[in-house]
Amino acid sequence: MNHNDTYREQRGNTILENHGTYGGTLLDPRWKTKRQEILKRDNNKCVNCGSEENLQVHHKQYHFSKNLNEYRYPWEYSDRYLITLCERCHKKGHNIYRVPVKMVS
Repeated sequence: MNHNDTYREQRGNTILENHGTYGGTLLDPRWKTKRQEILKRDNNKCVNCGSEENLQVHHKQYHFSKNLNEYRYPWEYSDRYLITLCERCHKKGHNIYRVPVKMVS
């Protein structure tokens, strides 16, 4: 999965106003709230190098719903699957490792 993958545009009574793209879901207030929670938990520092600059929240794995036939929204993940990384460590990690996709119901 990359940041250009398409997500569903409607789920229940919730309609996303971001054209259905993964990058657009990162603008959603639910993700912004979840992101702030993870940054706070990790003391606003990269868990790898301790940097406090250019922080990003990384998904340790992606979840694909077999029932819905689509990826979960970024804010739907348990906190244990999210960590704070600086941009440098985040890019380095993605260059070395592929984020696993877990099939969920």
